[in-house]
Amino acid sequence: MAQNPFDLSGKVALVTGANTGIGQGIAVALAKAGADIVLTARRDPSETRQLVEAQGVRAHVVMADLSSTEPCERIVSETVEAFGRLDILVNNAGIIRRNDALDFTEDDWDAVMDTNLKVLFFLCQAAGRRMAENGGGSIINIASMLTFQGGIRVASYTASKSGVGGLTKLLANEWAAKGINVNAIAPGYIATNNTAALQADSDRNRQILERIPAGRWGEPDDIGGAAVFLASDAARYVQGHVLAVDGGWLAR
Repeated sequence: MAQNPFDLSGKVALVTGANTGIGQGIAVALAKAGADIVLTARRDPSETRQLVEAQGVRAHVVMADLSSTEPCERIVSETVEAFGRLDILVNNAGIIRRNDALDFTEDDWDAVMDTNLKVLFFLCQAAGRRMAENGGGSIINIASMLTFQGGIRVASYTASKSGVGGLTKLLANEWAAKGINVNAIAPGYIATNNTAALQADSDRNRQILERIPAGRWGEPDDIGGAAVFLASDAARYVQGHVLAVDGGWLAR
């Protein structure tokens, strides 16, 4: 093991959904650890790119809409063309649709399942093929508290994130012997643009904080630290694990 097992210098990391929030936090954390970063997003991730390059590493942007599998091979190919290799994949891109289960539509089911589970798998596959050829790598899928819990009014999101947990284990079973570590991170309540409405709702915010033993919302940096660990040699014997980064939410 390297003298500093958390050092990612010389590694190339691909992060999806990297323009804001958790994706941005992970990209910057991996950059601070020394990795060059390829940012994939539907909207221009220029802010994230600036934050990454400020760490003294290289950044490259691949614009892609991950609502279908069409760009999966292209994303991986452009990553390898830009930086010569692919060592780390972080599948962060995801969407959510809300409705009562009695009223949930097929469109809202398909849209979420396609992005959160189907596209995630085929991007893992495209990256995994390159990693297998090159002696290994690390794949980190972003799961959810709803990988463990049911939630309400988010039928397709809960189903997709439960599927992410299962796929993570399946891929670890198949690819560990190829030198590919496959794990997942399940974020708790993280202070991002996506949760701004919850934070602004005084009653709901109070209920959430009362449940979290740490007594605070998480920050994207909290997820970034977990990603650095799982991407590094420090986690070389960690396989098929879903790491909850939740301030103790699941323990309550």
